This record gives sequence, C-alpha cells and structure tokens, in this order.
Amino acid sequence: MGQMKNRWIALYVENEVGVLAKVSGLFSAKSYNLQSLTVGTTEHEDISRMTIGVASDDVTFEQIKKQLNSMVEVIKVMDLTNVPVHMKEVLFAKIKKIGPEEKEEVFRIAKVFDIQPIDIGEDSVLLESTLTERRNDELVKILRSSFKHIDVVRGGAVAMEGISTSCR
Repeated sequence: MGQMKNRWIALYVENEVGVLAKVSGLFSAKSYNLQSLTVGTTEHEDISRMTIGVASDDVTFEQIKKQLNSMVEVIKVMDLTNVPVHMKEVLFAKIKKIGPEEKEEVFRIAKVFDIQPIDIGEDSVLLESTLTERRNDELVKILRSSFKHIDVVRGGAVAMEGISTSCR
C-alpha cells in the first residue's frame, strides 16, 4: 500500500434529498474513513458543494474520485489536494470550572490565536475559532495542556480554490 496522505475533494452535487447519504454511503461501503465532510448551498439553489477530507494512498484516492464521478447526482469532482486553496474550519471550545486567573489565561490564548470569546459565564468561557485545521489543532493542544475541563466541537473544513498561488 502507498503512503497515506491527507487529501481534499470538492464536489458539486444536485441539491436533492438523499445525495449526502449516497456520497457518505460510498465511503462507508468501501471502508474509506472520512476525516471531514461539510455541505453547503451554492449560488444556485439546486446545487450544493461538499468539501471532503480523507486520508488515503494514491491508488485509493484515484478510486474514490472515479467512484464519485460515476454517481449520477455528482456534477463535478475537484481534487483540491495540490491546488492553492483557502480553507477554514469552525471550532468551538468551552473551558469550564475555571477561576479569574484561568479566565485571564483563556483570554491571553484567544488573543494570541486572534479568536474571540463569544460567551462568558461565572466559571467558564466559550471560544469560537475559524482558523485552519492545523491552527485549530494547535489551539486545542494548548487548551488541553492548560485546562482540565474543556469541551471541543469542530465542524468540517470548507475550502475555495484560490485566485493566486499564495494560499492555504
């Protein structure tokens, strides 16, 4: 088997009931593990765009693209793996059971990462981040090493091909 690598695909699909289930079903039927899957509408109400992250080798990735291309509901498949893209991921982190000094530390971390506290309680802070997956990984690592009680929820990444070559 070849080298496993993180890869990204964008799909334009018909905006119909069951399309998401068919696409995700293709991955589960072939035992491909989805790392990220987001779906959103486009400027056309009858077309949705999916951004899919998967770890696979070259051969498996080619099979995935061919199988997606053969689906009737799929309009277009784009391999974003080696394309300049702008990619962001939504992350919420709730830091709980903290005192005033720990709150100040949360605010310092938020400032370093240029993210915002969006809700504050007596003993907790909720942060919202729309950074890259790598930066969100770094944020979570620091939060987990600094605080005992945190909840993290991450949405999948969304991506758009860049206009220039200085993206990602």
